Amino acid sequence: MNHLLSVCYKYAKSLITKQTIESLDHRLPSFEPMAEQMHSLLSSCLLLVTVSIVLVHIPAQVHSITLKSDIEVLQALKQAIDPVSVVRYSYLHSWDFAFDPCEAAGVFQGILCTFPADKSANRIMAIDLDPAGYDGFLTPSIGNLTELTSLSTSKNNFRGPIPETIANLQRLTRLSLPQNLFTGRIPQGIINLKHLEILDLSQNHLSSKIPADITALRSLVQLSLSNNALSGKIPDLSGLWQLNTLDLSSNNLDGIVPVLPINLRKLSLSHNVLSGHISPVSVLKRLTVLDLSDNRLSGLVRQEILTLPLAVRINISSNQFTEMEAIPYPREDLQLRVLDAHANRLRGRLPISLVNIANLSSIDLSHNQFSGRIPSEYGAKLGSSWKSLFLEDNFLMGNLPPQFVDGTLAVRANLAHNCLRCPPNIRFCRGGQRANSECVGQQDHST
Repeated sequence: MNHLLSVCYKYAKSLITKQTIESLDHRLPSFEPMAEQMHSLLSSCLLLVTVSIVLVHIPAQVHSITLKSDIEVLQALKQAIDPVSVVRYSYLHSWDFAFDPCEAAGVFQGILCTFPADKSANRIMAIDLDPAGYDGFLTPSIGNLTELTSLSTSKNNFRGPIPETIANLQRLTRLSLPQNLFTGRIPQGIINLKHLEILDLSQNHLSSKIPADITALRSLVQLSLSNNALSGKIPDLSGLWQLNTLDLSSNNLDGIVPVLPINLRKLSLSHNVLSGHISPVSVLKRLTVLDLSDNRLSGLVRQEILTLPLAVRINISSNQFTEMEAIPYPREDLQLRVLDAHANRLRGRLPISLVNIANLSSIDLSHNQFSGRIPSEYGAKLGSSWKSLFLEDNFLMGNLPPQFVDGTLAVRANLAHNCLRCPPNIRFCRGGQRANSECVGQQDHST
């Protein structure tokens, strides 16, 4: 540009010199056209210099202000997906790498960025893909997004293993990959994600064991590994003192129920092969939902379980429990509304003390070995607060409490397949009773 200015200066100087000499012959009238030429020349030079300055400062192509390596991860993520599954109107369909991912509003859907105050490069801080049915793999380069705090790919068809490079995402607080087709083990390095609050890997095809050191994730609030093929014993999770939701249901976990985090509010260990007693649950005073169904748990269901102060739903069905401890006095303070204990080996008389749980409205004691009469207290509750009572497939005998005969009750109940004197015109008796041969040995103390 200095050379350009020099040329303009020399040309102007020569023109001035020439015009000045010529003006000596023509005197004053020649100065007016000379002034016009000078003005034209200077304007041309100014325009030329201005254009040159602009050209110097315009790069050959537009440079992104998002970190290049972050953009490369997004490109790799999209390239690892079958393009046929990237349907129109899906988030990935909007990703156009002719634009900057962090600056192009509405182009990179499902992406959040950091915008540093020191004007350094923008970084990708969250990827939350829509459930569009993306079919492909989660690229190992995902581990290069070192500012990522949230990664969610739920309800898609991501296949293959979860990359071990996940361990590099030290700032991650949420890892949510449920309802995909991931296989292999839970990455061991996941225990290095010390800020992780939500870990949801449910409804995949993960196998092997739960990492024993998962208790190192002290910030965890929610842990869901349900509906996989995980095996082995449940590790000691008592150190996860902030955990309020634990769902390990529908796996192949065995062994006993371990000591559990004291602040749990929701606990589901259903559909496994756990055995032994359930006393570790009795100390979880903040539980609102408890589901231990479909295991091999056995022994006594202690009153401490049935009287957990905040529990609204308790499901201990499809186990091998043999006895239910009585609740000695009325409890108005309990929140329990739903108790499901069907398909166990519970025997003896129906537990009258259930009427002491003030808010109880739905009870299922079917498919057990209860015998004797239906307590009159059950009849009183069926006519008031109990809205659902299932007692089928036991060995109950005798006459029905009068409330069971009332066809106007707006309740759901089933008394079929017992040894009752159950009139066939009573809707609760539909399905018939056991044959007399099945009822031999059962004592009927009715009058």
